[in-house]
Amino acid sequence: MNLKIYLKIYKKVISPLIHYFSPNAGCRFYPTCSEYSYQVIKKYGLVKGLIKSFKRIIKCNPFNKGGYNSC
Repeated sequence: MNLKIYLKIYKKVISPLIHYFSPNAGCRFYPTCSEYSYQVIKKYGLVKGLIKSFKRIIKCNPFNKGGYNSC
């Protein structure tokens, strides 16, 4: 399966479940980490997109204020 399909499944199925069971959980960035990953993989290709996605996910923690990130 294509990685973009997995990201869509995560956004449509897994993410809503996380928010249901833990209402305060969620990405502190805009666009969300999954949407950002989808966009950078589409824009930069698989390898560079995954690297950028990984760096973004590492930043998504309580010690980072979050905010807007453009692709």
